[in-house]
Amino acid sequence: MDHGAGPHPPFRVLLRMEIRPGTEREFESTWLDIGTRIAAEPANLGQTLVRDVEDGGVYWVITDWTDEPAFRAFETSAAHVDNRRRLRPFRTGGEMRLTRVVHRLGPAAGTRVR
Repeated sequence: MDHGAGPHPPFRVLLRMEIRPGTEREFESTWLDIGTRIAAEPANLGQTLVRDVEDGGVYWVITDWTDEPAFRAFETSAAHVDNRRRLRPFRTGGEMRLTRVVHRLGPAAGTRVR
């Protein structure tokens, strides 16, 4: 069983973003630029942007942090306030959920796909 990087499971943030129709490509490009900057944060363990297959106007950001205090420090930083400002024109709604990884299973070792 893998809990993520380090001896403790990561602190995971799930962000649901509803995007203004017709702005998806520009949103994705802006998010990628912002995401690259966030990836440089020492406490960030990685992030993923996914698009909902049932509602193409909804995106999910999944990002892992070393712990909650490190995420909270980043969340209130001037850099992140600017990130949110840059994304605001694309967003029509959304929500954020803060979670702790309990278990994470990787693929079974030695399993072959046919």
